[in-house]
Amino acid sequence: MGLKHKLGLVVAASCVALIACTAARAADPRMPAGSPQASSVSEVIVTADRAGLLERKPSDTVLGLTKPLIETPRSASLVSDTTIQRYGIQTINDFVDVSPGTYTASFYGVPGSLDVRGTLADNYFMGFKLIEDRGTYSTPIGDASQIQIVRGPPWPIYGPGKVGGFLNFIPKSAASESLSAHEGEAEITGGAYGLTVFNAQGGAPLNLGKVSGGLYAYGEISDGGSFYEGVNPFHQLSEASVNLDVGGGWSVFGDGLLFHSTGDVQTPGWNRLTPQLISSQSYVTGQNTTLANTPGVPYLTPNQATPTAPFYPFNFTSVGGGLYDVYFGQTVTAAPLADFQLNSPGAGRTVTLSPRDVFVGASDFSKTFVPIGVVGIEKDLANDSSLKLQVFYNGLDNQRFVSYGFPAWFRANTTELRGDYDFKLGAKDGDAYADTIVGASFRYYRGRDMQSFDDGLIALDRRDLSVGATPTDTICDPFQVGDLGDQIPANCQGWEFDVHSVEYDAGGFVTTDITLWKRLDIVLGGRYDGYYVKSGDTGIFARADVGLEFDQPGPASASKGAASYTVSASYRLERGLMPYVTYASDHALEVQQAGDLMPSQIAGDAWLSQSNLVEGGLKFQLLDNTLVGGIDGYRQQRTALSGLNNVSQATRSTGFEWEARWLATQNLSFTFSGDSQHTEVLGPDTSTVYVPAYAVCHDNLACELDSWGGAFLVFDFAASPLGHPGNYELTTIPHSVISLYANYITDEHGWGRAGVTLGTTYVTKTSGVIVGAITYPAYDLVNASAFYQKGPWELDFNVDNLFDRLYFTPNSDPTYVNVAVIPGVGREWRFTLKRKF
Repeated sequence: MGLKHKLGLVVAASCVALIACTAARAADPRMPAGSPQASSVSEVIVTADRAGLLERKPSDTVLGLTKPLIETPRSASLVSDTTIQRYGIQTINDFVDVSPGTYTASFYGVPGSLDVRGTLADNYFMGFKLIEDRGTYSTPIGDASQIQIVRGPPWPIYGPGKVGGFLNFIPKSAASESLSAHEGEAEITGGAYGLTVFNAQGGAPLNLGKVSGGLYAYGEISDGGSFYEGVNPFHQLSEASVNLDVGGGWSVFGDGLLFHSTGDVQTPGWNRLTPQLISSQSYVTGQNTTLANTPGVPYLTPNQATPTAPFYPFNFTSVGGGLYDVYFGQTVTAAPLADFQLNSPGAGRTVTLSPRDVFVGASDFSKTFVPIGVVGIEKDLANDSSLKLQVFYNGLDNQRFVSYGFPAWFRANTTELRGDYDFKLGAKDGDAYADTIVGASFRYYRGRDMQSFDDGLIALDRRDLSVGATPTDTICDPFQVGDLGDQIPANCQGWEFDVHSVEYDAGGFVTTDITLWKRLDIVLGGRYDGYYVKSGDTGIFARADVGLEFDQPGPASASKGAASYTVSASYRLERGLMPYVTYASDHALEVQQAGDLMPSQIAGDAWLSQSNLVEGGLKFQLLDNTLVGGIDGYRQQRTALSGLNNVSQATRSTGFEWEARWLATQNLSFTFSGDSQHTEVLGPDTSTVYVPAYAVCHDNLACELDSWGGAFLVFDFAASPLGHPGNYELTTIPHSVISLYANYITDEHGWGRAGVTLGTTYVTKTSGVIVGAITYPAYDLVNASAFYQKGPWELDFNVDNLFDRLYFTPNSDPTYVNVAVIPGVGREWRFTLKRKF
């Protein structure tokens, strides 16, 4: 155990002891029993909370009812824009530093969605579910006023969803920034690996006679900054909001966001996995020279990649299809095909691979455009009741190509109309009080999902990362040759799946928050959704005239109704303690990467999934509400799509989580979070997945050199000698993650003020999921940041992974989780200069 590892454990243990001691202080009989709750944040706390750790005012974006997050009977975390700045948070993957249960395996290096409690979470914008983002684009967070991370299913008002968790993005607005005068800010950031970011934001209150409110706008341009060679992200983000009180109890609001990015290319990371590669970065070199491209053409056509097969798309070989060999447990004594053998001069020589050198090629690209909009009107009625109507829109257009042979084109649009009525019964300070919201919603989705991945041409190990991309390990890009339809091209990969999907969801919902005797709180919620779905596939692998029919051409349609509900109870004890328990049962669509459904899912009645959650915990507000947090335990069961054959695979997760935020003094604050979890795949897992050469060859180098030009595939993971016949642990998620951070911010002086933030996150070991998988060691990362502020000027400095630790993050895609791993981002730094106006 290394010194830094030991130090991390000691610090974590010290923090536990510290919290225990402060809890004991909270029980001091000299403290009044009726200490104020977090729903009424004192001026002292506002002054002391200089890192934005505590919720300033109750929000209606979690329950749909106005309730402080600390009093909500669900495990949840708040990340404010101030915390994002002070902690140097850059992407949603960094939330693991401040929120338990959010360690996220890599989806090809693109931080689109979090894993929460071991499974994929959904993204919401102002309480509306966004179209799926499984590594499609890096989810922007620069315009967020706050981000709520809720562990568990969405509440009924927000529509059907799976248990596990979700992120709710609240953008900056005149209301969130509490504008009383014109204000603005501009900043420029420069950092490691060519990072350049410019953003500007500003707002103004409006007072036009009887109409009052405010406007706010945000703009951002970001270029470069990727740790990985050959990855060059660029994005533009703009967001604008308006909030108006138009008199007579009426108010209107709206928020619009536009996001455009290029360069969010996907990478599996490192291929040719061996124990030596992980332990000492010793990489085995060599290339296959059997296959030949057309001179001057920088790629292989499908027919050139499979010269022993008849012709594309019927590129089946004597051992399988494309560049894969079907593995049934056989002993590999020679190259399955000549295409598989690394036969270049010097093949088998080892080099030390840099973590910056990952699987990427010059032809790789990703282009994304995402519009989001919410508009609403609200009427305040008598007796503190209100009526609200909102309209939401989200679009997605993404084109991408990964040079190992994966093109995708997602085009999707969704619109949701939601109306709700919020009313109160009883007196808020009486023995019985109920806050209830009831309403209805209608959501419409139309999408087109074009992909090619099932022709067997993907062989990750074929490329020598020490050399980089070459024509004989690059497959033809259909975008480049103008293949944008469903025809079978003569000289390139075609669109093997072209799914056209339509989804309708009409639902009604109710949630009521009942308070009895000012202590017992019961939250009941339910919704009923009536679905109609329809899908057809016109891709090459579905068309009846081609004859492969890996998916049903359709069109297939179905309709069904489903109920979801949640029941929670909490009790306010003395000294700021609140135990709670929650049970939830939810239904949700089992959608693909573009939010679509395949015809085979509908025909097989596998398009609607059910999930459930049992959770219990204790939330606390101690030391005059300067120490807040909670501990909880949970058990959840849900499904997720898995493998090339899109199996709807059940999983079960159990675990404990803890989180504490402490304003120790006016200047010093701490955050402490962690989890201990176990996620299990409920077998049999019949996914079709790739398996690594090191497992097939039993770490025999000669066998590996005869194999790395191709790939090994198993059609049924449970039946494979490398798979698991029954349940098995999802070891891509660590058993435990612990994070501890400290902030010190000075008082205001004549010279200005300054602050520092220092923290560490410890992650236990992970691995692939096959029998005998290579282990990726435990690690700890230290991050540091500092700022200096004087007048309208501020200078920030951030360093991530201060000690430049080498670590590895497994792939979250079950198809390739065992054949590649991405090295973690090394040390990065950046300076930011800001000026307020």
